[in-house]
Amino acid sequence: MTDTATPAGLDPATLNDVLRVAGSAHFDRWQDQIRRTGGCSDPIRLTGATKTIDPTTKTILYAYTTEHEPGGTLRIACGNRRASRCPACAWTYAGDTYHLIRAGLVGDPAKGTPHTIRDHPRVFATLTAPSFGPVHNRPGNRPCRCGTRHGEEAPELGTPLDLATYDYAGAVLWNNHASDLWRYFTIYLRREIAKRAGLTQKDAHAQSRVAFGKVAEYQKRGAVHFHAVIRFDGPDGPDSPPPAWATLDLLDDAIRAAAARVAVDVDPAGDQPARTLAWGTQLDVQPIGAFGHGEEITEAAVASYVAKYATKAAETTGTVDRRIGNKEALVLLGVPDHPRRLIEACLDLHALYPDRKLRDWAHMLGFRGHFSTKSRRYSTTLGALRQVRADYRSAQHREALGLPDPDDNPEATTLTLAHWTYAGHGHTPGESWLAANIHRDIQLNRETAREALQDQLDGEEAAA
Repeated sequence: MTDTATPAGLDPATLNDVLRVAGSAHFDRWQDQIRRTGGCSDPIRLTGATKTIDPTTKTILYAYTTEHEPGGTLRIACGNRRASRCPACAWTYAGDTYHLIRAGLVGDPAKGTPHTIRDHPRVFATLTAPSFGPVHNRPGNRPCRCGTRHGEEAPELGTPLDLATYDYAGAVLWNNHASDLWRYFTIYLRREIAKRAGLTQKDAHAQSRVAFGKVAEYQKRGAVHFHAVIRFDGPDGPDSPPPAWATLDLLDDAIRAAAARVAVDVDPAGDQPARTLAWGTQLDVQPIGAFGHGEEITEAAVASYVAKYATKAAETTGTVDRRIGNKEALVLLGVPDHPRRLIEACLDLHALYPDRKLRDWAHMLGFRGHFSTKSRRYSTTLGALRQVRADYRSAQHREALGLPDPDDNPEATTLTLAHWTYAGHGHTPGESWLAANIHRDIQLNRETAREALQDQLDGEEAAA
């Protein structure tokens, strides 16, 4: 059993289950399975078997079945990106997002970007929603419009000053169309770049490319906004330098002009008027500097910031992280008043705009887009990063079993026969407590190793 926490504060039923699991004959194997999932809090359980055969000699090189596993099942990580659902898998997802964004900032040939991209103009842009009514906030050193100086964690932050006049329908419709607003922004951005370069769009495209990686984040008021790394590349993408006219100032000006042009019309329906949705006036564009040169916005800071929000969703506003069937469930779930009204607006508007699927995305306050996206040539993909991890584990497994490496001898092929069946998911209460401790141990060990490596690199750099 791990030492990161004690079971003293557990309820009797959970404590008894912890003792049952820890005292079972298969505890070591169960613990090994959970460590392999990273301490996943909702693992998928599979039953089945696999065989690796030499097709020439028909010899069985390796055979495995779940019959002798704890509970007769094999546990694999759920892979959920939401920290509210599975902190362990979300931590892995955040790490992958960090490396994806960082590779597009500092360069990583193994991830499809050369180190020379550090010399390309790039900015960190934040595009926000417009106002739907005044809310409680912290405007610098001044008090809120309500006359109170709110603390950083004040529960009223982001809630309307006047619930009766707040445009809840407009807020959820804006969230619902936020992905369309971003799509039009990327279209107009390329047009504005060509305009400022004095070129046709075709010529501008022949001389340069625009790459981006973005993440969505919920503000306390429940409105989505986007953080994006936007980078100028040459005609061949990150492998080529941008033309001389592709400057930071031009990129900054084009971003502001493109954001101002975006407009998405929503037709009237029922008691809802026609609307024209647009970005808010709070647009922030900051140049990204190379790490270690004293810049306010550095590569490492941007990558960390984007990764942090890649695992969070609307639950940060007080809503829930799963679909809601009806308004009565909101009371049972104890959803706070402001997010509850936003969810109710989604449910009410669903009949008026059925193609927008507002009922399905009510728990997301109407937002139905991807939280983390990137352009094709920005850097590597999350799928590629996962494949590297899977290949590494597969190589470890082959080495442990003494199986041939196909890279060493491509002609020495093997045949794998497998059959798997879904058998459920999740933990018992005691297993959940133990898995959470395992995850904390793994995270602490990795962070300690990372800090030690960084100290070593810093020391080598100082010595040089």
